[in-house]
Amino acid sequence: LVTAAYWGFTLTDGALRMLVLLHFHQLGFTPIDLAALFLLYEAMGIVTNAVGGWIGARFGLRLTLQAGLAIQIVALMMLSGVDPQWSLALSVSYVMVAQALSGCAKDLTKMSSKSAVKLVVADDDQGLLFKWVALLTGSKNALKGLGFLLGGVMLSSLGFKVSLWSMAAMLAVVLALALTSIRTDLGKAKAVIGKRDLFSRSRE
Repeated sequence: LVTAAYWGFTLTDGALRMLVLLHFHQLGFTPIDLAALFLLYEAMGIVTNAVGGWIGARFGLRLTLQAGLAIQIVALMMLSGVDPQWSLALSVSYVMVAQALSGCAKDLTKMSSKSAVKLVVADDDQGLLFKWVALLTGSKNALKGLGFLLGGVMLSSLGFKVSLWSMAAMLAVVLALALTSIRTDLGKAKAVIGKRDLFSRSRE
């Protein structure tokens, strides 16, 4: 269930990257403008990875997975509000913020799915764990590539806004299934983990 949710997310994430790139290229954005759109996407991924483990240990991987899906839906709907009549500075700033949310969503979802695999495989069966991680990582890369193609096809056939709405609707279904089907608090630590533990120097 966790992996299926991650696959659905990865497909839309790949499509979103291509939609943003091609749509704003059509609007006349320069290569530097287009590159700027993805700066906060990557930067927020770093921030999310820095605190994601702590959030998952304190509140459980189910919450981080569901939060990632929900944030991506917000980012998609936010992007659909872009107006071609806006100034360049406003458009770039607005899309950067939406992409920042998408960056957070991506790493929350990725962390949840990859960590969940470790928790459902027996500790003494590391070979099986590596096989599952390889399968998950390989399928992620394949689905992201398929998402690139999907984004181009959707932009050509449906247009920018309808494509975003369609992906948001698909993720809403995935989120609803995750909310109703995934009930185990995977990864939630039994002991209370404080903010100070983020900066602990111990190996654990």
